[in-house]
Amino acid sequence: MSCLKIATLFVLMVLASPYVLGDTPATDLLQLLPARVGSFQRVSSPRPTGNEGFVDGDAEYARGREKFLVQIGHFQQDSQAYAELTSLASLARSRQPNIELNSNYGTASFKADSELTFFKGTHLVRIFARSNDSSGVQELAHALSDLFDKGEGEIPPLVKHLPNWEENQKRAVFLNRFTSLQDLAPNQPVLSVLDTGGDADAVFADSGSGKVLVVEYHTPQLAKDNDDRIIAKIHDLWKLGQPAPIGYRRVGNYSVFVFDAPDEATAKQLIDQVKYEQVVQWLGDNPNILKDAERRYVETTLGVFIAVLKASGFALVACLGLGGLIGALLFSRRRAQQTALEAYSDAGGMLRLNLDEMTPQTDPARLLGPGH
Repeated sequence: MSCLKIATLFVLMVLASPYVLGDTPATDLLQLLPARVGSFQRVSSPRPTGNEGFVDGDAEYARGREKFLVQIGHFQQDSQAYAELTSLASLARSRQPNIELNSNYGTASFKADSELTFFKGTHLVRIFARSNDSSGVQELAHALSDLFDKGEGEIPPLVKHLPNWEENQKRAVFLNRFTSLQDLAPNQPVLSVLDTGGDADAVFADSGSGKVLVVEYHTPQLAKDNDDRIIAKIHDLWKLGQPAPIGYRRVGNYSVFVFDAPDEATAKQLIDQVKYEQVVQWLGDNPNILKDAERRYVETTLGVFIAVLKASGFALVACLGLGGLIGALLFSRRRAQQTALEAYSDAGGMLRLNLDEMTPQTDPARLLGPGH
């Protein structure tokens, strides 16, 4: 083989390697799995595991007699890390039915006998005890959590739309950009007609009064097309006497299924608790910015107009009240004067001219003579 061919082959091998130009899984793992984490020392070199879709690897940490294996996965989105967490919790729950998600570590976490797993941002961390003494697992988990950015710092909004979500999310399974739901409910043939093209998420939880599955499509058209297929499939299953969901409804861009509920009324109550909410974020300028500004102007102007009317109404009431008070005072004063006058007069409050007392015997000079 010529030198040129050897050199060309070497270049191709280097380019195909995942450790090119320093931007490598090994370099990333050195940051994800540093030599020291809190009071724990790394005692093995980070090893990439080679899973597709994200950089991940593991390393061993020790403190005295304590020894732990730490596995870290780095995903592209927070929702992917959370989906992996719920799947791992579901597997662990098959061995320990009482396992539930909590927020003790990272954004969400769970603890099994020899395993503590949490996600924070785009990272998923699994810690396995490798010694009898595992008392420091909580300290190690908190120290590892401090290494990562919190990202959105929330679980996916779809999970929060479950009925009684704060309780049901502890045992829920979330799927991100799924292609099939048969593993979640293997005895429900209605799910075979779903066609999402990998552009849908789902959450599945046992509420105690029924198993609830909520599928979120990322476009209204996809939601409508699947809704048509689901309804048709349910009618076919009824005719054939095969298992079908006891409750189903399209809610916005959601398909909401209820399985294993005691009756249709219970299923309806569960579906009624699922509310579809959508937040629209424009990548560029909002095309409706002028309409929004006009709407805000109208709302503000209307608010000012109503405030003026209220103020004018209060002023009118105040004026009428003050006028009535002044009128009452004047009337009262006038009435008092009239009462006083009546008390000193026997003419009903009028001035009296005593003509009967004016006689020649009393005052002749004041009488008119003849011809006057």
